[in-house]
Amino acid sequence: MRLNETQLEGYRRDGFLRLPGLFSAAEVAVLRAEIERVADIPCEEIRREAEDGPPKAIMHMHAPESGTASPVLQSMVRLPRTLDVAKQLLGDDELYVHHTKMNLKAAVDGSVWPWHQDYGYWRFDGIQAPDMTTVMVMIDPSTELNGCLYLLPGSQADGRHEPVFDRSTSYGIWTVPREEMRDRLRRHGPPVAITGAPGDAVVFDCNLMHASAHNLSAENRWQAYLCYNTCANQARTVDEPRPEWVRGTDFRPLTTVDDRSLLVGGGEAA
Repeated sequence: MRLNETQLEGYRRDGFLRLPGLFSAAEVAVLRAEIERVADIPCEEIRREAEDGPPKAIMHMHAPESGTASPVLQSMVRLPRTLDVAKQLLGDDELYVHHTKMNLKAAVDGSVWPWHQDYGYWRFDGIQAPDMTTVMVMIDPSTELNGCLYLLPGSQADGRHEPVFDRSTSYGIWTVPREEMRDRLRRHGPPVAITGAPGDAVVFDCNLMHASAHNLSAENRWQAYLCYNTCANQARTVDEPRPEWVRGTDFRPLTTVDDRSLLVGGGEAA
């Protein structure tokens, strides 16, 4: 899959690019079934809203050694329409996965993700430059009522802001300080609600400010996040590093698989 110049210019300007219908209904069904299979596995890669609550995030499904290991995700991160798009946007043919995350906002229970930049805390993982991008794929319909993702167009151009740690979520997250966020909202606003249908996707810059609200609806809102980094920008050694399931250290360049892999049970590297 190749992006055209208009799409590339939009990504550079806004910090994100919509990719409607990136995955078919049949592929979304495969992804949903795999998430459901993994969700009940007792392992540290699954974060919950509360100790006995529903999963909030399932991490590291793309990694064979993970407690949440999934052949489906191992293929998903290497499809031409995900990996090749990331290569084109980052201008580099050698990429690895920093992490994958299934963001599961349960009906009524699914809580907020405050305003943040991914590189706000990825910098603490030992990654020296913001040469990273994320592909988000909708598994369920995404609406403003069920806690869709909000992006602040152009905010990536401001660069990284020194974050503060917010413990108000079960996972804990490095967020943009409130006064800085108010200033950026005045400068770059209004935010864009990323709504859409299952299979729709958006790819966004690691310095783009984004957030999502509480799921107020009666239906779940699940999304998959594939976070790519250039191999040349691989994480350096840091004191007290985060776990492997959130800070990937397999820096081998990814190779593509057949684009039909999700429907035929995997594929050979091409």
